[in-house]
Amino acid sequence: MVFSSLLFIFKFLPITLLLYYIVPKSLRNIVLILASLIFYAWGEPVYIVIMLFAIVFDYTNGLIIEKNSANIVIKRLGLIASLVVNLGLLSFFKYYGFFVSNVSALFHLNLTIKSLPLPLGISFYTFQSMSYIIDVYLGKVPAQKKILAYATFVTMFPQLVAGPIVRYIDISKQIDNRKQNLVQFLDGLELFIIGLAKKVLLANNIGILWTSIKATPQGEISILTAWIGIISFTFQIYFDFSGYSDMAIGLAKMLGFELNINFNYPYISRNVTEFWRRWHISLGTWFREYLYIPLGGNRQGKWKQLRNLFVVWFLTGFWHGANWNFIVWGLYFGSFVVLEKFFLLKWLNNKPRFIGHVYTLLVVIVGWVFFEFDSLSQGLGFIRTMFGIGANKLIDGHSLYYLYTNAILFVILAICSTPLMRNLLNKFKKTMKVTGTIAIPVAYMLIVVLCTAYLVNESYNPFLYFRF
Repeated sequence: MVFSSLLFIFKFLPITLLLYYIVPKSLRNIVLILASLIFYAWGEPVYIVIMLFAIVFDYTNGLIIEKNSANIVIKRLGLIASLVVNLGLLSFFKYYGFFVSNVSALFHLNLTIKSLPLPLGISFYTFQSMSYIIDVYLGKVPAQKKILAYATFVTMFPQLVAGPIVRYIDISKQIDNRKQNLVQFLDGLELFIIGLAKKVLLANNIGILWTSIKATPQGEISILTAWIGIISFTFQIYFDFSGYSDMAIGLAKMLGFELNINFNYPYISRNVTEFWRRWHISLGTWFREYLYIPLGGNRQGKWKQLRNLFVVWFLTGFWHGANWNFIVWGLYFGSFVVLEKFFLLKWLNNKPRFIGHVYTLLVVIVGWVFFEFDSLSQGLGFIRTMFGIGANKLIDGHSLYYLYTNAILFVILAICSTPLMRNLLNKFKKTMKVTGTIAIPVAYMLIVVLCTAYLVNESYNPFLYFRF
């Protein structure tokens, strides 16, 4: 079940909210857990057992670690056991095929690889569970004494299958004591509708164009078509994932939870470092807090900082998928982050702003090629086409047709990638208080109607980050 489905919007969500708010506050966590388990089991009825096991195991280890805070051996064993089991489950289901195929190729073996479906959201809820155990071990938060409260944290359906990655330390106080009022609910509803529009009206429509271009043999596309295609994907993945994050944060708000933002207009960045402070913020925060800083960060000299950065970026790429293209993608961005830290950032800061914007967008757009193509040879071939290395035409009839039929959509996408629409909406709310009270709800109702119309007839409705 996905957020941008008629089943979720018109059945699951209204029923869940109704039950959630008619029961006493003391029972709302139970309603949320049951709803979340149904939500997860809708797509993964078997793998729900793995998630329930992880909940019980990590909850128990948290108590053991806190109870034995003075016994460093038992305390450390509790941490190690939890990390080994969590990473072991993640590695088995996500990376088993990758490791076996590479060992088989390296040693010329004929090993049989059994295809294992990837449990939905395992990359996200594993990192959340690990953040809890690590923070309890470090004494940053007390262990959760109520297993239902801990289960609420792990299973909460808004962020269960595709994030954002919620750290226990950020919402520990909200689990049993959260504010729930009409203003917060309406703010959450507004954010959910904005995210739905991003996903259904923007990401899906531009995604159709990219799907068409990607399916064309690379020898038959022009240079301009290649750029139109990858720019389309650049917009698609942003509006797809940021739209999902907006919906998730909006849903959490409707339930009384305040989650941190996950995207902050990354395409307006002036350098790659800034881009990664604005893109998938929860993942970057996790790696910084639980890997980069524990490794020493930038406190032990440049060479160790260089090592730490490449470890983080290698694992950032590997987290996204069990394929070499993701590792290359992570190291590609890591290389630019390193260059910026050592000299490039100073150079960019002394140049006009537009140079930094152009540089960043170029790096990011090329990077998405590695991300999107599972085959490195295909990705490199596409990049060669983009930069005119080959016999491909500069412009053809297809590229002109794509530009002509999608020009307005590209303009809308570009505008919505900046804070312009948000700023105009906020200004309208402040200056047109009476009119805005009527106009804004009507506008959001029209957006929901439009999204519904698209979903009724739309067969193309993927969530790109569900595969991670």
